[in-house]
Amino acid sequence: MADFDIANVIEEDLIALDLDVRDKEAMLGHLTDLLEDRGKLSDRQAFYNDVMWREGEGQTGIGMGVAIPHGKSSGVTKTSLAIGVAREPIAWESLDGEPVRIVILFAVTEGDSDVIHLKLLQHVAMLLAHESFVDLLHAATSPHQILELLESNPESYDD
Repeated sequence: MADFDIANVIEEDLIALDLDVRDKEAMLGHLTDLLEDRGKLSDRQAFYNDVMWREGEGQTGIGMGVAIPHGKSSGVTKTSLAIGVAREPIAWESLDGEPVRIVILFAVTEGDSDVIHLKLLQHVAMLLAHESFVDLLHAATSPHQILELLESNPESYDD
């Protein structure tokens, strides 16, 4: 298997800043639209339904204002990440009980091996484990900055 590279699943067009969204559904709907607009989905509704089903299964808010919802769905044509940053914090079930501003939505094809899915989750989780990384993520002012942060090496952050 080729080496995993997060650059293969993320692009600046899938990163939206300063979103005027009031709740989880609006945020997930907006990110789903981004994925559809960029040709990553074959069935928008099926993907959105899968994401909402997964949300009902457990918390995706990991703390520090970040959530990582995901949908493994037949409606996805290319495994991708879509990222939204809300203008104001929105209510979300999270481990620290706090609202979130940054949502990293994983869209995973059913055909993609669990290996890719797990490597993707692992890479993002390793980055998010560093408070300094999360601070930089919250401070980012452009899609390009967020892209560079996500492509960075988790080992380069030292808390």
